[in-house]
Amino acid sequence: MPKLMPSHVDVLITGGGPVGATLALALKDSGLKVMVLEANSDFSRPADPRALALSQGAKILLQRLGVWGAIEAPSPIETIHISQRGGFGRALLQASECGLPALGHVVNYSALSTALHQALAANSAYYLTGATVHAVHNTPGFGVAEFSHAGQQHEVTASLLVLADGGRSLGAVRGVERHVVDYGQTAVICHVTSEFPHRNTAYERFTPYGPMALLPSGAGFDLVWTALPEEAETLLQLDDKAFLEKLHERFGDRLGAFTSAGRRASFPLSLKYARPVTAQRMALIGNAAQAMHPVAGQGFNLGLRDAWELGEAIMRVPRAEIGNAAMLAGYREGRSPDTGGSILFTDVLVRLFSNDYHGINLGRGLGLAALDLLPAAKRFVARKMIFGAKG
Repeated sequence: MPKLMPSHVDVLITGGGPVGATLALALKDSGLKVMVLEANSDFSRPADPRALALSQGAKILLQRLGVWGAIEAPSPIETIHISQRGGFGRALLQASECGLPALGHVVNYSALSTALHQALAANSAYYLTGATVHAVHNTPGFGVAEFSHAGQQHEVTASLLVLADGGRSLGAVRGVERHVVDYGQTAVICHVTSEFPHRNTAYERFTPYGPMALLPSGAGFDLVWTALPEEAETLLQLDDKAFLEKLHERFGDRLGAFTSAGRRASFPLSLKYARPVTAQRMALIGNAAQAMHPVAGQGFNLGLRDAWELGEAIMRVPRAEIGNAAMLAGYREGRSPDTGGSILFTDVLVRLFSNDYHGINLGRGLGLAALDLLPAAKRFVARKMIFGAKG
């Protein structure tokens, strides 16, 4: 906690999760006064069960921030195996074919959050945990955040107000519209083990009910199973034996029998995005700007790129120009190909593969087979998934 609460800062970030923390750490040597407001105050709570598939590009960003070495037990992804249930065709994306040591790494959300929290605590004089944001406002001259901390109410202005809290503090900001597409699907997540080892291979298995991902993690896999809401509820209620049998039936024999399942959780799947992602003295990044279906693991990596590129945009301009209309327009236009392309890519995958129509099934199989036979196409797809639109 700062000795004196500032009345004004250069950059004020609401949300100290991985995306907000990435931006703050990207600015740590800039000489700017950067404040981070994080609602959580207890970083010793039980581990969050979510797994994150960080691309190799995300790893590079975290290495530049000096955080990667502090993340507990990342599991490399050297191969991605893509297939469809009930149809022919499959494609293998391999790190060796792309000239990379890995396509990505699987980390636990809490492990990443803890590493970033520790780095922020050590490098930021204005990092507040246990800070609850009640309202944000934007004016032509500055952004404003009203929040409570340690039982007291505060108001701080900023040349640039950045929302990195999933949009919880967004409210009704003039000029920003929220769009929601409900996919009518639910993700069931848990850790599973299998008879055969994963050999650092991630599996993306498309089914008529939605995609199923198995991400190598430790000695087993982190499972993301997309299902219709009623089926998801049934899966949560099954005992472990019945759940593993159902998983084997849906996934197939490639990994042998599934042998154990951890605690299960679920969350609904939708596409949420803001347009535009900037307003007067304000920028939205991460899930505040766009929250996507987990297929192909694009959403979180896209958020980290938001944070990194916003940090670069801030440091490119003189201090007096931070948060002005020209700076924000440059950031927004620079990010548009990456965010727009990633949203379109995941949305098309969900719609194209979440059905069982014969003609489409045949076309999907031909597409997967063709991709597997074209090394240049595989490298192109892999690099766009790993590094975004800029490759």
